[in-house]
Amino acid sequence: MSILDPEIWTGRLYSSGWRKGSGTPAAVSEAATGTRLGTIGTATADDVADAGAAAAAAQPGWAATSFRERAAVMHRAVAALEAHRDDITDFMIRETGCTRPKAAQEIVKAVGELTASAALVDGPCGDLLPHETPGVLSMARRVPVGTVGVISPWNAPLMLAIRAVAPALALGNAVLLKPAPESPVSGGVLLARIFQEAGLPDGLLHVLPGGADTGEAVVRSPHTAVISFTGSSAAGRRVGEIAGGMLKRVVLELGGNNAYIVLDDADLDAAVNNAAWGSLLHQGQICMATGRHLVHESLADAYVERLTAHVRSLTVGDPTRPEVRVGPLISERQADRVHEIVTASVAAGSVLRAGGTQDGPFYTPTVLDRVTPEARAFHDEIFGPVLPVTRFSDDDEAVELANATRYGLSAAIHTGSLGRGLALAGRLRTGMVHINGQTINDAPHVPMGGTGDSGNGGRYGGHWNLDEFTQWQWVTARATPGTYPV
Repeated sequence: MSILDPEIWTGRLYSSGWRKGSGTPAAVSEAATGTRLGTIGTATADDVADAGAAAAAAQPGWAATSFRERAAVMHRAVAALEAHRDDITDFMIRETGCTRPKAAQEIVKAVGELTASAALVDGPCGDLLPHETPGVLSMARRVPVGTVGVISPWNAPLMLAIRAVAPALALGNAVLLKPAPESPVSGGVLLARIFQEAGLPDGLLHVLPGGADTGEAVVRSPHTAVISFTGSSAAGRRVGEIAGGMLKRVVLELGGNNAYIVLDDADLDAAVNNAAWGSLLHQGQICMATGRHLVHESLADAYVERLTAHVRSLTVGDPTRPEVRVGPLISERQADRVHEIVTASVAAGSVLRAGGTQDGPFYTPTVLDRVTPEARAFHDEIFGPVLPVTRFSDDDEAVELANATRYGLSAAIHTGSLGRGLALAGRLRTGMVHINGQTINDAPHVPMGGTGDSGNGGRYGGHWNLDEFTQWQWVTARATPGTYPV
């Protein structure tokens, strides 16, 4: 039986076992064809309340468990992912519309997150501090926050959920996970199933599919001490507003409009290759996708010509077909939005070099040339397969254009001079910069996050997870009680 067999989850959610949700069941559909894959149970505020109480009851025992056992659960979850790799890949392609290489890479990333989370628990967990009284032990130690609320998106549903769920659990917390309505299986059911197979005790992970009201219930739950949210900037503001009013820690990883700078001494072929990957991976539906191609005027004509030829060679269609390189957007509504941005940008003076056509949820890879900062294709996060090219005359103008955005997530610089690239990187207001690389980069051991409309500076990855999913406790201990003048 497949690990994602619909008989397991149809009409159900995972909260202290598989059970019927109180909300209206929701269809799970194939992105490319609309074919129904099943029906998922959804959670109401009452379900969230029950899950929060169960998580709070189960968490202390889990926190007291040996760090070796918590690490072992992570390793067994890796084994479950590996054992069911083919079934998981096939379902992710159908549910999210991604291509097979993208699905395969997402599983690799998820394995890395689990492995890194296992490694978190056997490292140092505090500091030994001096004390003014001889013989008194004084220490600061990290302790679990309790229960973490995780609200994850649809564009990389497995990886972007597990990067918060795995370290939170490994560090001794319980988790309430609210996956995106567009991908409740790949981003929710799948995590429940692999942790079931890994032997995670009941009550520690609750998967609560639903819409914005379910997510808000997770944020408002008296049991969630930290909220990890990945999604749009608009929704992130709402999460931050609610969490801030309740004095909760919140980790926001939001949208991006990422600059890709091609200097006049760049390797043109490499720049085009990296640019196409950065803009077209998963049809551009990635927060780190290349949103603005800033190209030196001496290379721009050749750059646009090669980029245009490349995107015209790509096959668009159902990603279950092996020859397809560009699949559907997550919905026809999203494709409509992309087309609206392209049309408005052409009306504003941008030159359409390739693409610009829509067929239901499918959108052809589109190259726009001579895009000005006034065009929507320059200042909006497109979240589609669109490559807007803007020309600049010198490094100062490149920096000015790159920083002319509300976002601050990722950037890339192509140059023949490493020193020049490093100097330019230091002037960019962004959380990540990649010299002679592309904008879509992450790894389990690095600090992942952005600033501005891209997030609040919180970081996922490596030991930075300790800052998000544990809290400090100061402890002193003495062999005999002290005495004080009263």
